[in-house]
Amino acid sequence: MVKYLIGASVRGAAHRRHLMPNQDAIKWFSEPTILAISDGHGSQKCFRSERGARFAVEVALKTIKEFIETINFKNFILTKRVADELLPQIIVRAWQGAVQSDIDKQPFSKTELDILKGNNRLAYGATLLSVVVTSDFIIYWQLGDGDILTVWENGTVEKPLPKDERLFANETTSLCGKTAWYDFRFRFQPILKVPPKLLLLSTDGYANSFCDESSFLQVGGDILQLIETEGLSFVKQHLENWLCESSERGSGDDISVGLIVLNEEVK
Repeated sequence: MVKYLIGASVRGAAHRRHLMPNQDAIKWFSEPTILAISDGHGSQKCFRSERGARFAVEVALKTIKEFIETINFKNFILTKRVADELLPQIIVRAWQGAVQSDIDKQPFSKTELDILKGNNRLAYGATLLSVVVTSDFIIYWQLGDGDILTVWENGTVEKPLPKDERLFANETTSLCGKTAWYDFRFRFQPILKVPPKLLLLSTDGYANSFCDESSFLQVGGDILQLIETEGLSFVKQHLENWLCESSERGSGDDISVGLIVLNEEVK
């Protein structure tokens, strides 16, 4: 299966105006094909969340890569069980370890400790979306807000993961939560015949820049059409500018988008 990955992360328009950093992170491996994005919460209490987001994508890729390199691909039942029940726990523990190491290197001030009220990991709060693609299956993980879209050959755009009713307004589950590993949403999708042609992962700043969900879903098909007509290099060249324009006209938030193109010889 031919697989191509591209992505971009841009500082939100509001963050630029207020001299705030980009609190998103994105990272991927081409082989094995793994993509992860994270959105640091960025609130007053989450004042190191850009680091938390960076730690999130780093530990997710490392954990998933080690998993893919050691599993028995023929045993789908075991693969699914380990990916669902064990990997979120490993990712969360690894993220917590990275956070503690960072705290040890740069301890909090008394003022910061007063803000955190004993929950030191809150300073690093972040979401996590990740996907791994093999010739036999696709696995999706999501903790917190943001979106994963699959775009099929007939133009159908779907969200492969169930909706989390706890996510509304500015509320979200998080890596800094007490039940983080349990809060992951998960799907194991065997590739029986034809895989989706495009996977799109994005932080919530992207969907929030559209007037409604149907307009956001349409962007999946639009991007696939551009890839097929203008070429992947065209999309790669313009993606960052498109995201900046979306933030400026819409949410004002940081936006990160990762794309995996499947089963297609693209230009």
